[in-house]
Amino acid sequence: MNELIQQIVDGLGRGGIYALIALGIAVIFGVMHLVNFAHGELITVSAYSAYGLFQAGWNWWVIVPAVILIAGMTSVVIEFLAFRWVRGAPDFTMLMTSFGIHFVVQALFVMYVSANFRQFPRPDWIFNTVKIAGISFEVFDIAVIFFTLLTLMGTFWILQKTMFGISLRAAAEDFDAARLMGVRSDRIIRGAFALSGVLAGVAAVFWLMRSGQAGPAAGLTPMLKGVLAALIGGLGSLGGAVLGGVTLGLVEVMLISRLPEGLVGLTDGIVFLLIAFLFVFRPQGFISVRRAERV
Repeated sequence: MNELIQQIVDGLGRGGIYALIALGIAVIFGVMHLVNFAHGELITVSAYSAYGLFQAGWNWWVIVPAVILIAGMTSVVIEFLAFRWVRGAPDFTMLMTSFGIHFVVQALFVMYVSANFRQFPRPDWIFNTVKIAGISFEVFDIAVIFFTLLTLMGTFWILQKTMFGISLRAAAEDFDAARLMGVRSDRIIRGAFALSGVLAGVAAVFWLMRSGQAGPAAGLTPMLKGVLAALIGGLGSLGGAVLGGVTLGLVEVMLISRLPEGLVGLTDGIVFLLIAFLFVFRPQGFISVRRAERV
């Protein structure tokens, strides 16, 4: 029983990171009907930013807010430089634009930084454990769960209680109707990308604390996990994105703990197969969302 509880906490910690990434993807999909495959580049930029700041002598206490700010700003810059010019274009055009950004950012880091991974120190405390009710838990998992919950509560407060959040939800429901009511599309889309970037920045902090390295493809795996989590929950559903991320994290941990040692490397493949079976019965994901006209 103790082992199961430890695995659940581990899965919630892992799933919390996926949930933050998936939520950012869902926010952008809500206002543009775009599955943003360039979302992972925010984590790549965050990784190299963390590496550069460590080289400059900064520590994690200063790097954490800096990385979150950089991710938010980078997201807005990407929207301005690329997505702004393909608004209203066919879905395929926007999808190819996101892929183009993904490959351009990778190429820039390869050409002007390095194709090799750059290492930076991980916080010592992530390896510590704490006993609660006689059960040992990793401090890192507890910290991830706690700060993920704070971030999610803050995000949903913004979406529910602020004028920006109300406008964003109205635009996601029906952008044309929202514009007729006075919602400014430029401001909402920029705000959506900023919010998505901040969520990616928080997720990047946890991801980088665990990995301790930067590379041109650093954001690829978290991006794929985030997209998968968003699909599981129901693409465009904010609550579904969180549910999908937590589900994905729990499934991964349960598989890793139960598969024979020689098959642990197949975890991702087995997860994708299980999700494929889910889509056979629930192609819309856990939560179905009415599709409105995109901007």
